Amino acid sequence: MSISRRKFVERSAYTGAGVALVGTVGVLATAPGALGGESGSDASGDDATDGANGADGQGGTALGYGPLQPDPDGILALPAGFSYRIITRTGTTKLETGETTPSNHDGTATFAGSRGSTLLVNNHEIGDPLSEAKAPVPHVKGLVYDPAAAGGCTVVEVSKQGEPVAEWVGIAGTATNCAGGSTPWGTWLTCEETEAKAGEEGMTKDHGYVFEVDPHDARANQDPKPIKAFGRYAHEAVVIDPRRGHAYLTEDADEPNGLFYRWTPPKGFEHGRGKLAKLADDAGTLQAPKCFDSGGKFVDDLSRATKTGIVYGVDWVDVPDRDARETSVREQFDAGEVTRARKLEGMWWGDGGAYLVTSYARDEDSPVPHDGQVWFYSPSRRTLTLKVRLEVNADPSKDGAFDGPDNITVSPYGGLLIAEDGDGIQHLFGATDDGRTYPIARNDLNIGTEAEPEYSEFTGVVFSPDGKTLFANIQDPGIMVAITGRWRRQG
Repeated sequence: MSISRRKFVERSAYTGAGVALVGTVGVLATAPGALGGESGSDASGDDATDGANGADGQGGTALGYGPLQPDPDGILALPAGFSYRIITRTGTTKLETGETTPSNHDGTATFAGSRGSTLLVNNHEIGDPLSEAKAPVPHVKGLVYDPAAAGGCTVVEVSKQGEPVAEWVGIAGTATNCAGGSTPWGTWLTCEETEAKAGEEGMTKDHGYVFEVDPHDARANQDPKPIKAFGRYAHEAVVIDPRRGHAYLTEDADEPNGLFYRWTPPKGFEHGRGKLAKLADDAGTLQAPKCFDSGGKFVDDLSRATKTGIVYGVDWVDVPDRDARETSVREQFDAGEVTRARKLEGMWWGDGGAYLVTSYARDEDSPVPHDGQVWFYSPSRRTLTLKVRLEVNADPSKDGAFDGPDNITVSPYGGLLIAEDGDGIQHLFGATDDGRTYPIARNDLNIGTEAEPEYSEFTGVVFSPDGKTLFANIQDPGIMVAITGRWRRQG
């Protein structure tokens, strides 16, 4: 049942701008020097980002883990006392079948393996056809969807001692496998960020789907089938509501900007391993959001929110043609029918709802520019709350400020951890629930030149099941690292 606009407005007026609808709103900080509104300041009037430099701004325990130390090997700068180990590297490490680790590391999830090991499913965002890809996901018999596509997922096993054990193919023949999401039943949903049809971009089958990958059972990955009920569009990430069974999905697209989706399962459907791919193509209901503010005014784009703590009510509008046979899904709605956002990216289920990222907005493609937002969708209240807003980073080449959030995870030590896919210097950084941010790692691997340095994005930020190891990827040249240190509660 959808919350009515009238009811939302009435409750918002009663509670004051709607903020109290979600109880105490844990406002997460913007980047250093890039505060989004008054909510970024503490009671003393000092900027709330002091903690990024090691002080908490309130005379308490220092925030974060201290300054980042340059890496003598030129790969990953970390705080003192932290270290990293390379788990996979394109062109160096090899699969069980003998081929090199595929390129373009992206979305990742971790699962508990046997004898204390950790299993990771790692996306490889390769959009080139197989004939042109330099380091494709190998086409292992029985695991291929489209014989012309080069993307897919690998499964990586890491021992209890943190040593890489093996890597093998989970699915192949898919395209532009970007992010995705783990399921409550212990599998990975990998998302294709493309809309290529058969006969386009060298493909022989339609793409733009979600596929399920089982890290524990290779037999379950045989004869891969797309989950067509989730729709065909430029998928980015997906999460499953473990209580209600809904799937929430993000779309990274523009012209027009993409959408945040909700899929409602058909009556009587019960989730479980392999069940999604067995659904009818039109099973359940796929919907897009229509948001409105506390005054009942329609919100056309999420970039309109300029202060953390803003709450929008959400109605859901049915998608006319989820398989986009003639028209892309996001183009099937007229102005005023749905709420859009530029670069809807990573998503993570936590705290009874979905955290989702809109990576940036520019003047040419969004009403209000920013360099990143993180929203929280509450299914029980049917609201979106702005948790993080990054103002436009004036100089991304300088260390300190953050821009372009992408993959995210909820940290077992409090708050969020965010992978940066912005301009200039790239970080992994944390955001607490009391208004501050702090760096965790910096990519020191220059893939450009000394005169014009270039640093690839971070992807796949995720903790091991026991919370002791943080895994992350540097997409280009394709490196998975395991970071360890004295983690502690933040905020």
